[in-house]
Amino acid sequence: METAKLVGTLLGGLGLFLLAIGMMTDGLKLAAGKSLRKLLSEWSRTPLRGIFAGSFMTAIVQSSSAVTVASLGFVNAGLISMRQSLGIIYGANIGTTMTGWLVALVGFNLNINTLALPMIGCGMLMKLGKRHGKIAYFGLALAGFGLFFLGIDVLKNAFEGLVQAFDISKLTADGISGILTFLLLGIAMTILTQSSSASIALTITAASTGVVGMYAAGAMVIGANIGTTSTAIIATIGATSNAKRVAAAQVIFNAVTALVALIILPIIFYFIDFITSSFGVTSDLAISLALFHSVFNILGVLLVYPHNARLATFLDARFHTWEEKASHPQYLDKTIAQTPVLAINALVLENLAISEKIKTLYSKSIPPNPPDAFGFESDAKVLRILSSEVFKFIVSIEASALDEGTTEDLAALMRIDQYFLSCTQSLEHIAYQLESREKFSALVLEEDFTRFFERVLSFMEDSYTNEPQALDLFGRRFSELNSEHDRVKANLILEGTRSHISVVQMSESIDCLAETLRLAQQWFKAFTWLHILQEKLDISENSTQ
Repeated sequence: METAKLVGTLLGGLGLFLLAIGMMTDGLKLAAGKSLRKLLSEWSRTPLRGIFAGSFMTAIVQSSSAVTVASLGFVNAGLISMRQSLGIIYGANIGTTMTGWLVALVGFNLNINTLALPMIGCGMLMKLGKRHGKIAYFGLALAGFGLFFLGIDVLKNAFEGLVQAFDISKLTADGISGILTFLLLGIAMTILTQSSSASIALTITAASTGVVGMYAAGAMVIGANIGTTSTAIIATIGATSNAKRVAAAQVIFNAVTALVALIILPIIFYFIDFITSSFGVTSDLAISLALFHSVFNILGVLLVYPHNARLATFLDARFHTWEEKASHPQYLDKTIAQTPVLAINALVLENLAISEKIKTLYSKSIPPNPPDAFGFESDAKVLRILSSEVFKFIVSIEASALDEGTTEDLAALMRIDQYFLSCTQSLEHIAYQLESREKFSALVLEEDFTRFFERVLSFMEDSYTNEPQALDLFGRRFSELNSEHDRVKANLILEGTRSHISVVQMSESIDCLAETLRLAQQWFKAFTWLHILQEKLDISENSTQ
C-alpha cells in the first residue's frame, strides 16, 4: 500500500511539473508574441548575438525545446539562415540552466501555502478575467510558476518517503558503468517527458532528498542535455534541409558538451567546491548541481564557438535534397559577378539550361504520358528556385562597372527570367487541367486535341536553332502555332454546339489550349531575346551541353 502511495505521489509530482512547464512556456510564448520572433530573427545576426538571444529567451520561456523548435521554424520559413541559428542553439543550452537555479534557490525555500498557492490563484483569476491578451497569458504563466513549485514540494515529500521506506544505498554512480547507467536514465527521462527542464528539476529534487548521489545526479543532468535533442529531431520530420542541419548542430553540440562533461566530471565538481568554499557559500547539493549544469554548458559553448564556421561548413555539405542539387545554378558564380561581361555570358548559358528543364518537364506532362503529381511538383520547385537564383545574381552584379549597353543586356536577361518563370506557372496550370479534364469519347477529336500539345513541344525544340534568319523562322513558327490553336478551338466550339461533347468538356479543353498557347507565347518572347543576346555575344548553343 505504501509503495503504491509513493509511486502515485511521484507520478503526481512529475505530472504537476510537466503541466507547470507547459503552462509557463505557453503563457510566456503567447505573452511575448511578436517579441519572441523579433528577438530571435533580428538579434541573431551574428553567432555571438544569437547566443545571448537564445539564452535570454530560454530563461524567460523556461523551455530550450520551445526556442530550438522556434528557430527551426524560422530557418524553415527562410527568416534566418542556418548559420544564424547556431548561436541560438548554443544560447538555449545556457538559458535552460535557469530551471535548476529556480529549483535550488527558490524551490526548496518557498513556503507553498504563503506564495505558491496564491500564485496559482492570482494567475487563474487573471486568465479567467480576460480570456485572451497579454494579461491572460501572463496569468497562465504565473499559475504555471505556482504549480512548478507545488510540484517540487510534492516530489520532495515523495522522495523523502522513498528514502525512509527503501534501502537506496545502491543508487550511486560507482565506476564507468554506474555513470553510464545514470546518463542513460537522464536521457530516457527527458525523451519520455519531452522536457529537459522537468528532468533536471526531478534530478535535483531527488539528489537533495538523498535518493541519488552527487555523481549519479550529475550524470543524469548530462543525460537530460542529450535527451532534449529528441524534440528538435522530431520537429525536423518533413522540414527543409536547413532545418535538419540546425537539428544536427544541436545534436553535435550537446553530444560534444556531454562527452567533455563526462570525462572531467570529478574536476568540474572539484572546481564547484573550490568556488563555493572560496566565496564562503554553504555547501548545498542542489546549488552544486545547478552550478554544475551551468558550468558544463558554458564550457561547451567556449569549446564549440571557436569552431563555429567549420561546423557550419560541415553541415552545409550534409542533408542535401534532390531539389537542392538540381536547383544549383550550373554557370553562375559570385566571383564572375564582379565582371559584367563574363556575368552576362554566364546568365545566357544559365537561362538556356533552365529552358531545357522547362522543355523536359513539359514533354513529361503532356499526353500520352501518365500524370506524376509528386515528380512534377519537385521539378517545378527546382525551376522556381533557379529563377530566383538568376534574379539574385543579376541584382548582385557590380552596378558601378556597368555601361549603357551592359545595363540593357541585364534588363533583357531579367525579362527572360520572368518569361521562363511565367512558363513554369503555365506548366503547373496545364498539368492540373490535363489531369482533371474528361477525355473525349470520339478518338479522332481526342487525337486532334492532343496533337496541339505535340506541336508546341516541336516548336520549343526548334527554337534552339542557330541557323541564319533564325528569328524570322521562329516568328513564322509561332504564327503557325497561333493558327493551329484557333483551328482546334473552333472545332471544339463546333462539336460543343452539336452536343457531341458537353459544355464542361468544351470549356475545360479550351482553357487548357489557351494556357498552352500562353506557355508558347512566353517561350517565344524569352527565346527572341536569347537569340538577340546569343548573336550579340557570339554564344553557341553547344556551350550548354
